[in-house]
Amino acid sequence: MSPGASDGITGKTRVMIVDDHPILREGIQGLLNRQEDLVCCGTAENAAVAEALIRTQEPDLVLLDLRLGTTDGLEVIKGFKALFPRLRILVLSQLDETLYAERALRAGALGYVMKEQATDELLNAIRTVLKGEIYVSPKISLMALHRIINDKPGPKGNLDLGCLSDRELQVFVMVGEGSTNKQIAAALKLSVKTIETYREHIKYKLGLNSGAELAQLARQAAQADNPTALPGRPGA
Repeated sequence: MSPGASDGITGKTRVMIVDDHPILREGIQGLLNRQEDLVCCGTAENAAVAEALIRTQEPDLVLLDLRLGTTDGLEVIKGFKALFPRLRILVLSQLDETLYAERALRAGALGYVMKEQATDELLNAIRTVLKGEIYVSPKISLMALHRIINDKPGPKGNLDLGCLSDRELQVFVMVGEGSTNKQIAAALKLSVKTIETYREHIKYKLGLNSGAELAQLARQAAQADNPTALPGRPGA
């Protein structure tokens, strides 16, 4: 089925929901099925189940949460786009859009919606992406415009997490959640040595002097409402 095409039986566009919260899946499924132009063709709690359903159900769009247990949602997007190049993906997440929206788009998604948004805005985002257009909030659009116009770094003295690669950010977040190098390595299926290397790269990019400073900053980011740019180095 080509992207944006309607279901031959119902005449509705097919949307799949991938989220590890069953109540949220059920709520969005009901919302979609009440629309004249949309239908939920399947739900999945993890990437593996979603991949199998995509092959059989051929959705026009996948509504994807970035947090699926220990699985990195950005890597899921990249994997889905490699397997299904024409698949349209819209991220629905509670993760800070100022830090993750651009990364999700670079990974292959066509839009990013915060879970706190009203249902009307979610439906607007779905229909926008189904038309082949990119959807982001006015806040993200304004940030992008300012970056184009000013082309200036963030406020002096702030630590900008935007300088981290996707994998470095993933490690940084897990450090903030209290995971050890061994636990992070197991979750990401990497060696402990590789995680140590990522941590060194993170410290270098953020101007941190020690693992203790990294852990402190990561904890602050985990607790912050807007972790994109945090105050200067711990103890500074």
